[in-house]
Amino acid sequence: MRQQIHPILAPVPGTARQIHSFHFGPEQAEGKIYIQSSLHADELPGMLVAWHLKARLAELAAAGRLRSKIVLVPVANPVGLEQVLMDIPLGRYELESGQNFNRLFVDLSDEVGNQVEGLLGGDARLNVALIRDSLRQALDRHLPATQLQSQRLVLQRLACDADMVLDLHCDFEAVAHLYTTPEAWPQVEPLARYIGAEASLLATDSGGQSFDECFTLLWWQLQQRFGERFAIPQGSFSVTLELRGQGDVNHGLASLDCQAIIDYLIRFGAISGEPAPLPDLPYPATPLAAVEPVATPVGGLLVFHALPGEYLEAGQLVAEVIDPIHDRISPVHCRHAGLLYARSLRRMATAGMVIAHVAGLTPYRSGYLLSP
Repeated sequence: MRQQIHPILAPVPGTARQIHSFHFGPEQAEGKIYIQSSLHADELPGMLVAWHLKARLAELAAAGRLRSKIVLVPVANPVGLEQVLMDIPLGRYELESGQNFNRLFVDLSDEVGNQVEGLLGGDARLNVALIRDSLRQALDRHLPATQLQSQRLVLQRLACDADMVLDLHCDFEAVAHLYTTPEAWPQVEPLARYIGAEASLLATDSGGQSFDECFTLLWWQLQQRFGERFAIPQGSFSVTLELRGQGDVNHGLASLDCQAIIDYLIRFGAISGEPAPLPDLPYPATPLAAVEPVATPVGGLLVFHALPGEYLEAGQLVAEVIDPIHDRISPVHCRHAGLLYARSLRRMATAGMVIAHVAGLTPYRSGYLLSP
């Protein structure tokens, strides 16, 4: 194992922060896997999984079983991790800018495309190497102006040449689920089976330039631009793994999730060994555009009637919102059938608040598809 330390631009003197990356496997290996956790710094199940993975990868490296380079970043957001206000962690948005830590990563598709256009040819492997080299150069040229931009660039530089990117998150109260692209789904389906994903949500572009999509979108956009002239494969695929809810930080679940990722990497070929049998897929992959954000039109005490992992029929009661002053009870129903895979931790709802997400089958949304 080799540890590297990556400085982040300090906003004021005396406040420097760092990102630590741990590198496993043969340095000369062609394949590369990148895994990070807790980009939303108040989502900690993935950090514990990463800690388990660090120990397992060290054992596998010592046994000579790693075929690919594997880069692990257990703490992807030191800036957000320190944002605690009156004992409440605030790790989803940067307090200075109000920006979501997992949005607005640098889009370099046009810049890279312009640089490689006159160099691409008919050899797909050479084209991949050329594009990755151009992407690294473009990221190196990009100078951050703020601490948040600096943190984003460190993470992008670490992951930009990976074949696979796994971004470990969680929701508020949720079952295990994941986000990836329709193009990557055939490669990701075994991971969904191993991890027990009860929802697998697919979108090529969900609209937020999130960490996972800043890689897959670049390759997809280059394919759209040059695909009829040059051989450009999908040089990287990414998965956002949602490891249940914020409270699910325990060694039992983390050990299971760690083993599921190891099993997937064995099947993928990054680790030598006999692949474990594939479990059944709990719920089919569905379009992210078919997800219904269930919102309450009124505020009040939130009392749920449906659990994460429960399949709901169209019009089924999800929760009641109670006004304890005027004794009004407002039922909140889902409009579409589907699997309720996540719901809010808060129990005092505000008017217009999204209280749950239901994975339906038929797309009906477009444009920006993510939560804020």
